[in-house]
Amino acid sequence: MGTNRALAFGPHAFERADLFGTLAFMVVAFVLLRAASERARAALLSRPLLWCYAALLVVGSALPTLAADVSAAGLLVECVLVGMPAGFMLAAWGRALGARPFAQATFEVFAGSALGATVCLALSLVPVAGVLLALKLLPVGSVLALRGLAPFDAPRAKEARADAGESEGEGSSLSFGDLFATSAQRAETARLSKKIVAGTVLFGLAAGFMETYGSEPGMASTPTFSATLLLFVLFCIAALQFIATPAEDAAAPVKEARRREVRGAPLPTPTEAEGPLDSVYRLAILVMMAGFLFVPVLSDFGVPGEAIVLAGYLGLTYVLVSLFLVMARLTGQDAALSFARGFTALFAGEMAGIGLGNVLDVAVPTGQTPYVVVACAGLAALFAYLFLFTERDFRALSVIARDADRFDDACAYIVQTCSLSKREAEILPLALRGRTGERIAAEFFISKSTVDTHLRRIYTKCGVHNRQELIDLGERTARAEFPDLAAQDAAPAFRTKR
Repeated sequence: MGTNRALAFGPHAFERADLFGTLAFMVVAFVLLRAASERARAALLSRPLLWCYAALLVVGSALPTLAADVSAAGLLVECVLVGMPAGFMLAAWGRALGARPFAQATFEVFAGSALGATVCLALSLVPVAGVLLALKLLPVGSVLALRGLAPFDAPRAKEARADAGESEGEGSSLSFGDLFATSAQRAETARLSKKIVAGTVLFGLAAGFMETYGSEPGMASTPTFSATLLLFVLFCIAALQFIATPAEDAAAPVKEARRREVRGAPLPTPTEAEGPLDSVYRLAILVMMAGFLFVPVLSDFGVPGEAIVLAGYLGLTYVLVSLFLVMARLTGQDAALSFARGFTALFAGEMAGIGLGNVLDVAVPTGQTPYVVVACAGLAALFAYLFLFTERDFRALSVIARDADRFDDACAYIVQTCSLSKREAEILPLALRGRTGERIAAEFFISKSTVDTHLRRIYTKCGVHNRQELIDLGERTARAEFPDLAAQDAAPAFRTKR
């Protein structure tokens, strides 16, 4: 929204300087979050400061309206007032969503995006001057929504990796948690994490190219704003259809494994299993590539190719949000840090795209510039999809994330049916993962004797006598209550051998 603001450099102008500066200061906010201590990070994402960020965002977004002719210094102030608060609020959303089950958080991401885009679309169609000014109050609504989602306190660091050579429990038996995050899966997660960052940079690069193409200085930054929003709303609705899997489909992995076993065919591997976001990722890429095609081919017929590309990019951004949540879940990292890392890559790529788009605008003859920019953007997105972060990689991560969610579901079921206390409910997942009493004590800053007391109470309430029986109970509960997990029992590739 707003206008394409350019900074003049002699005979040339740097287009989308407003967006470039805003993204730069969002990256600064993310860097500060990653460099801060846990205590400082908790303070930066605390509820009182979120209200301050919302106020700064409202003031910063209103500056162009209050002062029509903004100097370079004024533009810098606007970028600071919008960029840094936006970065901190985005990280706060990451932390809040990261505290929720992955499937629920993913659904809320796309449902909330559809709702927000619908509100913006409705206001953009109201034929009343100045009605879009109401959108500048959206940061206030964002903080109000966060109040219902957050914990605002820093989450306790989870033990996502066992140190090499360290005992994982009482004996060397298989822990229940290992069914969901094996050492091989964690290694795969680390490998894919690097590919995600590289692919995210290129997707941002493609978007940055299109941002410079979409308008001229002084024009509306998104001339096809309403069309982009409409397409994005339709994309979110389609994504919600893909994500909201019917309950009867939950046992599909089990049935497929049994069918293959009867036929003597190889059992399914994690990358063959269908993840919850595969289709959404495929759809986002399809929409983007269709837009790149429509820009040079159908622009003369009034088909807004740039609107399609930007709608696909928005959809892809929210797919990446889900991926950042996956990475936080699998690495045990604060989701605010996962968001900071992921969006730093995305926005750095977008800034590079804006810069290169301006360079092409100067270097390439005027009549050819749009097609050169679109071709570069399309090639960047296609290369990222085919060679950096492929659909197979996406599927592997989303399947691992789905299984991690099942572990939480099983823990919640045991807590509810056995009437565990709040502290016992906190200790249960670590006990099921085979953590020693000393590690659990360090996790909660309590003595080992207190941990032993809580464990004895858990054993009593669950009707077991030791840790291994508790782990066995967890496995039986998962298979009985959550059909997806039975597929792992049927497929040895999912099991951890020790």
